[in-house]
Amino acid sequence: MKKEELENLLHFLTALPKENEWCEFKVNNGDPQEIGERISAIANSANLHSRPCGYIVWGVENKTHEVVGTKFSFKQAKKGAEELENWVTRALEPHLDLRIYEFLFGDKNIVLLEIPAAINRPVKFQDEAFIRIGSLTKKLKDYPDKEEKIWKNPDRRSFEKGVALSGATMEQVLELINYPSYFELTKQPLPTDRNTILEILEHERIISRCPTGHYNITNLGAILFAKDITKFEGLNRKSIRVIIYDGKNRIKTIKELGGVKGYATGFKGLIEYINSQLPSNEEIEKAFRVEKKMYPEIAIRELIANALIHQDFIEKGASPMIEIFSDRIEISNPGRPLINPDRFIDHPPQSRNEDLASFMRRINVCEERGSGIDKVIAATEMFQLPAPKFEAQDKFTRVTLYSYRPLKKMNRDDKIRACYQHCCLKYVSNEQMTNTSLRKRFNIPDNNYPMASRIINDTITVNFIKPFDPENKSKKNTKYVPIWA
Repeated sequence: MKKEELENLLHFLTALPKENEWCEFKVNNGDPQEIGERISAIANSANLHSRPCGYIVWGVENKTHEVVGTKFSFKQAKKGAEELENWVTRALEPHLDLRIYEFLFGDKNIVLLEIPAAINRPVKFQDEAFIRIGSLTKKLKDYPDKEEKIWKNPDRRSFEKGVALSGATMEQVLELINYPSYFELTKQPLPTDRNTILEILEHERIISRCPTGHYNITNLGAILFAKDITKFEGLNRKSIRVIIYDGKNRIKTIKELGGVKGYATGFKGLIEYINSQLPSNEEIEKAFRVEKKMYPEIAIRELIANALIHQDFIEKGASPMIEIFSDRIEISNPGRPLINPDRFIDHPPQSRNEDLASFMRRINVCEERGSGIDKVIAATEMFQLPAPKFEAQDKFTRVTLYSYRPLKKMNRDDKIRACYQHCCLKYVSNEQMTNTSLRKRFNIPDNNYPMASRIINDTITVNFIKPFDPENKSKKNTKYVPIWA
């Protein structure tokens, strides 16, 4: 924030009737333990009061709200040999994007700490969550009703409603947000009046008005329409990375690109760039050479859209990543999925970022229904590719899309995975898998039906599929469904 904005915010805070649950005043008290507990308490209290953030201000007398100045400096303070900021941040769970402002108000030194409200769950300091009761700091576990409200608070449970930049002027909003892209993607005419533009952006929750008369740029607005995500301190690690390797491993990197545009603004260009970097094959069709892409574009588009939409923004230090190898593409995003990867094909969509998902659906980046993964599986079958691999790791989700391999070069797991996904795809299409449909999936000659039977039996053995009608004794006409059907 600029000095003028900081001064306006200080005027607003000192005009409050008294210290409250989301704002505390201090003069010189810099006790590290107390600061850590206050941060936890104010983050949790800001959640309960539907505030985007709370504040601790040094240099203001807490009873009179008189600006007296401070000798304390958060940026220079230490806990032992460690910087206080690093020590406190390390002890917070989840980590918060704390904003520290040190400035002169007249001739008085002021330190203002802006604390984002808790999202999804209470903020803990050294494994203990705190809460403000009036101007007092208490342990949250002693107030179970408040703890329950934090977990369930509909106003603060999403990342999108958080603040990426607070106290922005009209000029800053129009400079940082690619508003022409918003109007283009939503197929609306671009207003000529700046106030009308801001009103529409506010209605879309891309920005919100703050008490100082300025604007907050929301996380939703920045992540979708930032001209440069790196300009937003809390989001600079959420830009998309594309890495191209030489060969099948990560030993040698050919090229690495870090995206800076918002997801909505840059999605089309991202897909075009990735497709331009992928290998292709040339085939002869009627005496003309025709370039055939190695991977179906719709599969790449859907998987990248899913990675952006379903990531866990609370996970710090990680971003969506597309890694391109000579034999595969790996697409990963921070956070474990909300549903079992084995049920990606049939399960109704669940997103931890509903506002983000909703907007991306509006501009046709992702599917309205849960059919995106269905399209990925159908496209890979059409291209005769190995089945995609969906993995849920400790703190991230990864999908691997493989280039073409003949059936004889697929291992047992590859065949089982393809058989299961084919069976799921048939089921959601209100059909059942058969030996015939699986032969078509793998391009197995009709006279080699025992090979398809072996793959089916292996998939039954690992408990992925089952016969549709257990009473049917005819192997030739047996139909199969997923084990969960």
